Amino acid sequence: MKIDPNMDPTEFWQQHYEKATPKTSGRPTAVLEKFVTDRTPGAALELGCGKGDDAVWLAKNGWAVTAIDISATAMGYARANAVRNGVLEKITFDQRDLMTDFPTGSFTLVTAQFLESPVVFARNSIINCASRLVAPGGLLLATSHGSVPSWSWEKPDKCYPKPKEALENLSLDLTEWTQICVDNLDRLAKGPNGEEGMVLDTVIALERKG
Repeated sequence: MKIDPNMDPTEFWQQHYEKATPKTSGRPTAVLEKFVTDRTPGAALELGCGKGDDAVWLAKNGWAVTAIDISATAMGYARANAVRNGVLEKITFDQRDLMTDFPTGSFTLVTAQFLESPVVFARNSIINCASRLVAPGGLLLATSHGSVPSWSWEKPDKCYPKPKEALENLSLDLTEWTQICVDNLDRLAKGPNGEEGMVLDTVIALERKG
């Protein structure tokens, strides 16, 4: 599928979710589950909540969640997901374009799982801004694609930054953080039509020093 990289992000993601089914996997992102399961629940900020599975999982595990997405349709799917799972009152859904309108607050978890886009998107600066909202002792968890699955809209030969390069691209003051994980992790992934394949996830998990 040919995508115009200069397309308006709100328009692109709205069209993307309008074409998608509201059905979800009902499971959280693997990296989120791996790094958050044993942490004490608090206030969580999710950047790019999509259909809401991560927000629902966090809420079920005691977190007070602020879930952000650019698409009104995605927000609708995510709210319905929260209603189905009985956690709507634990999640604040917030539709906004993070390139022009950023939230405020203090959070013990900021999560950005596959906050990536084929159209213009300032991912690194957005995560940098989000890092400033992490409270002392809190976790910044950012996961991005490290390889191209066969069903991706990306070119098969696309090269992704190595983990340390991905961390450098965030322009953080690393003296303020303890590095929990800066690495590529293997994962068996499923595509939108049931395809399966091994992929690499680039994981950056940092804990703000107290």
